[in-house]
Amino acid sequence: MIALPEDIALVVAGHGSRDPDGVEQFERFVDVVRHRAGGRIVEHGYLEFARPTIDEGVRKAVAAGATRISVVPGVLLGATHAKNDMPVEVQALQREFPLCDIRYGAPMHLHPSVLQLCRIRLIEAESRGTRIIPRSDTCLVVVGRGTTDPDANSDVTKLARILEEGLGFAASFVCYSGTAKPGLSEGLESAVRLGCSRLIVLPFFLFTGVLIKRIHAAVEAVAASRPNVDVIFAGHLDSHPLTADALLDRGREAFEGKALMNCSLCKYRTAIIGYESEAGAPQVGHHFHVRGIGTGETAAVGSTATASPVNAPIRVGVSEPEGPYEMHPIEEKSFEIIAEGRDWSHFPAEQLDILKRLVHTSGDFEAPDSVYVSGGAPAAGVKAILDRCTIVTDVTMVQSGLRRTLISQLGLRTACLVHDEETKIVAQSNGLTKSAAGIRRAWLKFGNDVLLAIGDAPTAVEEAVRLIQEQGWRPRLVIGLPVGFVGTQECKERLRRCLHVPRITNKGTRGGSPWAAATVNALLIQASQLPRK
Repeated sequence: MIALPEDIALVVAGHGSRDPDGVEQFERFVDVVRHRAGGRIVEHGYLEFARPTIDEGVRKAVAAGATRISVVPGVLLGATHAKNDMPVEVQALQREFPLCDIRYGAPMHLHPSVLQLCRIRLIEAESRGTRIIPRSDTCLVVVGRGTTDPDANSDVTKLARILEEGLGFAASFVCYSGTAKPGLSEGLESAVRLGCSRLIVLPFFLFTGVLIKRIHAAVEAVAASRPNVDVIFAGHLDSHPLTADALLDRGREAFEGKALMNCSLCKYRTAIIGYESEAGAPQVGHHFHVRGIGTGETAAVGSTATASPVNAPIRVGVSEPEGPYEMHPIEEKSFEIIAEGRDWSHFPAEQLDILKRLVHTSGDFEAPDSVYVSGGAPAAGVKAILDRCTIVTDVTMVQSGLRRTLISQLGLRTACLVHDEETKIVAQSNGLTKSAAGIRRAWLKFGNDVLLAIGDAPTAVEEAVRLIQEQGWRPRLVIGLPVGFVGTQECKERLRRCLHVPRITNKGTRGGSPWAAATVNALLIQASQLPRK
């Protein structure tokens, strides 16, 4: 049992789950922590999908008389939730209760107790095998959750290597249930091809839920299709005194000043390959507007907090505006003038929002006459936005012109790779402009799930068309409206004739970043008025 000062209360911070079984297991885990905490105050809370919320758990501890509170993530690895969302909650609560000392602990990570429990789960799995197979002929497959944080993903690989060497497996293979690659099905098939007589699949998860059940089903499918391979599902870690002790240890470390995150290669403080643009970026929480979601109500705090190194305030407990986009009165008057300023009857109805916004941006009633919109392109763009595809721009001016409120409200990511160090190297190595190299990197990095908005560089349009025609790239929508005199008209004509993708372009030398941004903004406004997934 972990020695914990008697006056420290614990609040176990969980993510929450849509699966009632997952919530039940988490609460059973909290009971184990409470039992091993020896009478100390132990409460819990969730980021989303369940009640109580984290702030409610802290308030309950304060009401019980706690003045020193350790909020410890009930998660395994330090990714977005542990690095951003939970710390912001703690900062807001510290401001709300200035007379209390509220500390934030580290995730359990690869705590020695967690490693011990992994070994137990693997030994239990071996006992369920249909044959006696030595570990020298067994491949260990570790399935991680998968995040956008490469440091957290690499910890899963580190775990697999520790278990492989420590327990004597012939090989280890890592895959992820989402976000990171290789994916689950691909990973299991690759592991089978290593040729071992047995596969033991260890999901590096604390509790059951939708993902664990999906992993179990995938393992059963592989086992059924490979009768010559002994495929065993080891099961997740679940409630156990060892994980409870790991969490209690993290709670103690928080007040001893020893709470360490996996920060040596954190993308927010170090320019990690492929994530350079996120170094030094503000770290903000994303879950305040969905506290308790799925339980019939949400919790609001009404205070402000930030985990940003520049201490920029963010809204806490208040979501971005929902529902139809509301124009400013001046903007509304402008669009009344635009509607009356020319004959719009010969334009298809699906194009009008885009065309009128281009008039608003350019101040030219004749601008729509040169615009080409392929059939179904506006609908394809709105669908891409609702599917939360990445909006890729050729230059930062287009990216900066997008309406930030709508980007946030719709939960979208934007990317402009033109200034990345890797883009410079690609441009130099391949004889490309940086704009064209940025588009090539977007194809390699994001695949087909992009909405491409080009407003400056004809070479970016040329590269996009080449990748579409020669490499089979299929962006969900291509907006090509660059401005200029060198190659501009020619590249836009090639895009217009590119039948493989939905596209919006125009004739002539006119266009520019404001035109491209205005086109995307018209689609964002339409998407904001539709039901959300």
